[in-house]
Amino acid sequence: MKDPRIQKLAENLVGYSVNVQPGENVLVEMIGDERDLLKAVVEEIGKKGGNAFVELTDKAVQSSQLKYATEEGIKAWAEYDLVRMKMMDCYIGIRAGSNVNDMSDVPKDKMKLYNSLYSHPVHSEQRVKQTKWVVLRYPNASMAQLASMSTEAFEDFYFDVCNLDYAKMDRAQDALSELMNRTDKVRITGPGTDLSFSIKGIESEKCSGQKNIPDGEVYTAPVRDSVNGTISYNTATLYNGITFENIKFRFENGKIVEATGSDTTRLNEILDSDEGARYIGEFAIGFNPYILHPMKDILFDEKIAGSLHFTPGQAYEGVTDNGNRSSIHWDLVLIQRPDYGGGEIYFDDVLIRKDGIFVLPELEGLNPENLI
Repeated sequence: MKDPRIQKLAENLVGYSVNVQPGENVLVEMIGDERDLLKAVVEEIGKKGGNAFVELTDKAVQSSQLKYATEEGIKAWAEYDLVRMKMMDCYIGIRAGSNVNDMSDVPKDKMKLYNSLYSHPVHSEQRVKQTKWVVLRYPNASMAQLASMSTEAFEDFYFDVCNLDYAKMDRAQDALSELMNRTDKVRITGPGTDLSFSIKGIESEKCSGQKNIPDGEVYTAPVRDSVNGTISYNTATLYNGITFENIKFRFENGKIVEATGSDTTRLNEILDSDEGARYIGEFAIGFNPYILHPMKDILFDEKIAGSLHFTPGQAYEGVTDNGNRSSIHWDLVLIQRPDYGGGEIYFDDVLIRKDGIFVLPELEGLNPENLI
C-alpha cells in the first residue's frame, strides 16, 4: 500500500515547489535507488501536463568515474549535460544515496575540476538561474544513522519536516525579510563568536519550500568587504565527502585571514580554491521547528531552528548578490539555542534573536510554537 505521505510530498514538489505547467520539461534526478517518491513525482508531472525526464545517478559509480576523469573528459561531460539542462523548464533533485562518504576518496584535484568545470556551469549557472528547481533528500537507513535515529522514527521526522505547511511559513517570513531589507549593521555574538558586517543595500530572499525541501530560512549576503571579527561554527559539516568539525574563521575587511578546524590543512586548501572562496557569499537565519540537531546533511542542517549559516564562496545572483564569485558555496552552520551554547543576533544594535528565539513582536511568528 502506497504511503499517503509520499503522495502528498510529490504533490507539493510538483504543484507548489516548481509549479509545473502544461508542456513544461521537467528533469527529475534521483541519486540512489529509492523509487516510490520518484514514481509518484513522475506521475504528478504527467497529471499537470508536463514532460518528465528521469536521470538515475549512483554516487559510488560517479566516484569511480571521477578518479579516472581527465580535464577534457569533465569538460565534455559538462557540455553533454548542459545541453539537456538548457532544454528544461524545471528540475527536481531527489538525493537518496546510501553512503554520504562515497566521494571522499576522489583526489582533491579531480574534485576541484569537477566543481569548477561541471557543477558550476551545469548547476550554478544554468539550473539555478534558468529553471524552476527544488532539491530534497529522501529518508533511508543511512540518513537515519546520521541523525542517530531508528529508520522508522527518522521517516516520521522526515515527513513532518517535508510536509510542513510551507505556505504558512512563507507568510510568517515577510516581517523578517522586510527587516533585513532595511538593516545596515549586523552583529552576531556567542561562545567564540563576535562578528560584525553590513547588509545595507542587499535585499533578502525568503525560502519556504520553493527551492529546498525541507526549508525554513531567510537569506541575504554581507557587503563583501565589511566582515570583521570571528565566528566559531558548532556543527560538523561535509565537504566532498570529508567531515570537518570545530571550524573557526577570523575575518579582516571581508576576507578569511585565519581558518582552523579538525583538518586545518584541508580546510585551507578548500578556501584557497580561488579568490572568492575566502569571502562570504551568504548570510542566512534558519527556523524550521522540526529540525533541532545536525546530521551532516546541509539541506536539513542549514534550516535548524535557532541557527544561522555564514557561507564562504559564491553569492546567489539576483537581489542578494554581493558580487562574490567562487567555484565553492559552503554552508557552515552555527546553532544558537541554549543547548548549543546560546548566542545573539543584533540588527542596527537592536537585539532581534536571543538563544535561538526571536524577541521582536513582529518576528514571533517564526518561533517554533507558531510554525508547527
